[in-house]
Amino acid sequence: MSFVHLHVHTQYSIADGATRIADMVKFAAAEGMPAIALTDHDNLHGAVDFTETCQKAGIKPIYGCCLSIAARPMGEHVKRVHRLTLLAANQVGYKNLLLLVSMAQLKAPAGGHPRIDHELLTKHSEGLIGLSGDIGGEIPNALLRGEPAEARRHALRYKNCFAPGCFYIEVQQAGLLEHETLLPKLVALAAECELPCVATGDTHYLRRQDARAHEVLMCIGLAIQARSDEEALPTDQFDLGTVQEMRHRFAGYEALCDATLDIAARCDVQLELGKPMLPRFPVPEGMDEASLFAKLAREGLERRFGEIERKGQTFDKEFYLARLEREIGVIQKMDFPGYFLIVQDFINWAKENDIPVGPGRGSGAGSIVAWSLRITDLDPIPYNLLFERFLNPERVSMPDFDVDFCVDRRGEVIHYVSEKYGKERVGQIATFGTLKAKGAVRDVGRVLGVPLPDVDRIAKLVDQAIEPLDDKHKTLTDAIAADVRLRDEMDRDPQIGRLLETAKLLEGAVRNVGMHAAGVVVSPGPLWEMVPVGRGATGENV
Repeated sequence: MSFVHLHVHTQYSIADGATRIADMVKFAAAEGMPAIALTDHDNLHGAVDFTETCQKAGIKPIYGCCLSIAARPMGEHVKRVHRLTLLAANQVGYKNLLLLVSMAQLKAPAGGHPRIDHELLTKHSEGLIGLSGDIGGEIPNALLRGEPAEARRHALRYKNCFAPGCFYIEVQQAGLLEHETLLPKLVALAAECELPCVATGDTHYLRRQDARAHEVLMCIGLAIQARSDEEALPTDQFDLGTVQEMRHRFAGYEALCDATLDIAARCDVQLELGKPMLPRFPVPEGMDEASLFAKLAREGLERRFGEIERKGQTFDKEFYLARLEREIGVIQKMDFPGYFLIVQDFINWAKENDIPVGPGRGSGAGSIVAWSLRITDLDPIPYNLLFERFLNPERVSMPDFDVDFCVDRRGEVIHYVSEKYGKERVGQIATFGTLKAKGAVRDVGRVLGVPLPDVDRIAKLVDQAIEPLDDKHKTLTDAIAADVRLRDEMDRDPQIGRLLETAKLLEGAVRNVGMHAAGVVVSPGPLWEMVPVGRGATGENV
């Protein structure tokens, strides 16, 4: 007797999910659930974190997404979108999920909501399991409007879109009147259309007592005022219910809970993290990357010799040449010639086009190859800089150059890279704006209607309490534990108590998605075909 949550929104459902991935996986493990799904709104931002966390906990990760879908073609503005839950059953399905999510974002009209259409879904449904969605899905929405024939039409269209047995009518019980109304109707429709049926939770927060905090998070995202404590929430059951709770909610429909286990068993996607997928550098006919790389490095060193000689400086030419050949051998052995060719190409293009470029920072400055290729402008020999600190066969890792471009013209460099390798192969790294301790206090205070002077006073106390703490303990919880003034404020004023308790729950939640100023990913193929995922050098999700 178990249950698998197949419809879960985490903090990456921007401003609509308050569940941390670590907490949800820990919960699943404690409940003895064999798997759990990640189904955020219109994105797969949490895939890396989800993969790593599930691997450590011994829980099977199910990769999914709640995508918006509309009947009108991609790129057109629509007044209304519906929701559809998609789960990847295998590697092909995961690749199709990547493509659908990518196209939803890339083809969205200016100012429009990311979404797909039925034609695109039909073309790329292989390997996917579809669920009919929450009350905003086409099928339940039609039933709520009193249009059973329309609901049946949608159900049969989805049935034909997916492989046999791969589309399920999704049924939810989260305490809403609409759920009570829909449950028997959806089950009856599934029987009429000969479709399987499955129970889901549509979870947005970990525990029922977190419902208020989740509402505050949504209000922060919408920049509106939250309900007062006296106003009742429509429900507090969009939580990660326990196995017992979920089976109790679907009493009389236990087969719908069993279906979650069947779907979990069918889903098997393996993602290999941390595996470099380097694009290929265009080389002249008859050459490969390794030989072109060695040729350019040797020619570059000869030009550097000329510069040294023109300055009248003395140097040990044989020492330089020997060091260069040793580095070339290591780089070729580690299969990184293409990486060096790509980096030197866009750096030298920028220099040739009078775009200011920094001299090169970090461990890469210890490479004479990098100096020869003009990736860096620092000769490592006079400073006894070690190549091994940068690249070492005994510790295989990606080379890492810290490159600085003029802030006013770095967009031209990004454009050059995009044109050279193809726009579908180049993307800028996503960044996530999270609620930090002091920011959480200010945002929560605003939507709760706490007077601004009180919010300012508390935010300053939090700032003062956090300042002396080490980096691992600069949280709101640590600040309250460290400063008696904050605890006194919470005891004295219930409104301040609610403010700080809510801010503690929401600290770290993602409130918006942005774009790294100059962090660029270049892949060997279209980005949505790159199934393995990983982390960038600074920890960004890629």
